Amino acid sequence: MALIQPVILSGGSGTRLWPVSRVLLPKQLQALTSKLTMLQETALRVSDPSRFSPPIVISNEEHRFPIAAQLEEIGVKPLHHVLEPAGRNTAAACAIAAHLVSETDPKQTLLILPSDHLVTDTDRFVTGISTGAELAGSGAIVLFGIPATRPETGYGYIVRGTAQSGRAKSYKVDSFVEKPDMATAQELIAARNCYWNSGIFLMRADTLLDEMERLRPQIYQMTGEAVAHASRQTDFLRVETSSFLRTPSEPIDKAVMERSDRLCVLQAEFGWSDIGSWSALWDVSAKDRNGNAVLGDAMLLDSRNCFIRSERALIAAVGVDDTVIIEDGDAVLVCSKSHAQGVKELVERMRQQGRREQLNHLQVTRPWGRFETISAGANYQVKVLHVKPGAALSLQFHRRRAEHWVVVQGTAEVTLDGEAKILGPSEAIDIPLGVPHRLRNAGSEPLLVIEVQLGSYLGEDDIVRLEDPYRRAISPMT
Repeated sequence: MALIQPVILSGGSGTRLWPVSRVLLPKQLQALTSKLTMLQETALRVSDPSRFSPPIVISNEEHRFPIAAQLEEIGVKPLHHVLEPAGRNTAAACAIAAHLVSETDPKQTLLILPSDHLVTDTDRFVTGISTGAELAGSGAIVLFGIPATRPETGYGYIVRGTAQSGRAKSYKVDSFVEKPDMATAQELIAARNCYWNSGIFLMRADTLLDEMERLRPQIYQMTGEAVAHASRQTDFLRVETSSFLRTPSEPIDKAVMERSDRLCVLQAEFGWSDIGSWSALWDVSAKDRNGNAVLGDAMLLDSRNCFIRSERALIAAVGVDDTVIIEDGDAVLVCSKSHAQGVKELVERMRQQGRREQLNHLQVTRPWGRFETISAGANYQVKVLHVKPGAALSLQFHRRRAEHWVVVQGTAEVTLDGEAKILGPSEAIDIPLGVPHRLRNAGSEPLLVIEVQLGSYLGEDDIVRLEDPYRRAISPMT
């Protein structure tokens, strides 16, 4: 049996799941339904080497290191990890994958997967994919439709047409309805002929490219040029920037699915949810006898049908019903479950006001490890640096701040103005403003360093990189 090529789309932002999901570490990189992240669950779902090729993962530049680290944790090495220089929606991402696959086998079947959806029955999922692959092999574009059991305004709908002869639960596609109002959603449910659109698709690479060339020639052409002039850098494949930026931004549903005459929808029952809001996560979570789903430290009294998640602090709730309460270190969200979709608008207001809380958590992942902000004021900031064994930060200096490092655990090699020095626990060093410096973990255990920053400006963009082992941009000397 020919192997199916998974294509994992990991460019989403998941703003409705703030404050857990944020710009620099969004929904797909968070553990929401198990101890694994949504991306890890997705990758493992298509990891059987007898059925699937190693995945093509498509993401933006900002997420490349946490994605690579999470895939390494579960032993998945992508065929390609494609980096987009800017967001151009899912049509461009799918076209890039099809161009890449067509270089070796134009008739290979692509399995397009969002990275942030829940599937609870992997066996049924794999069976459904195998059934769909037979249809895709004959030139069809196969959509997986989830039986719609209730009116939902946050999902897209597929209205089915006539049944496909000889194929159980396979239908032609009559039409699409994108995120209807409640009245329309109720009408769709009453008609009993519609599915929720899972966003999971199967088609041959040449089928997608043929339809893209016919229906959206500019997307076809620009992504083809971006792939033809792509450059590989360590484990990443960067598509060519200028061509990609000329690619129209459009969802694959609008660009191809709603316009193609090669569609069929396959009824899928594998425990799917897009986990598109806190209310949706409450739907699929384990609950106590009062209907409360609780993660973390919480005490509830006379409260029902709530979703409570605490990362650090105790959450105490009395007489609260149908409410979402999320504590995530530096931010707390309280909203009614019925207004969970409105979190997206709230996050947009934060972005407009320049609030840091919509951008990143107190703990931020880096290719060398991570750092956590534990205190901050007008002219100071205190962080804990966690450096992986053998890893090093870039050789850098700062224009507007000085630093003081104290080693808490492990062995640090500090390079200061060209001179290297070894520091152990309880030893410290000052990093003056403007002086080139580097920190390296010279030991075999994790290195923990307390960093105290002092200066007029303490933003992460006050870093002038002189050398970088991870090939991040080297700052110009001005």
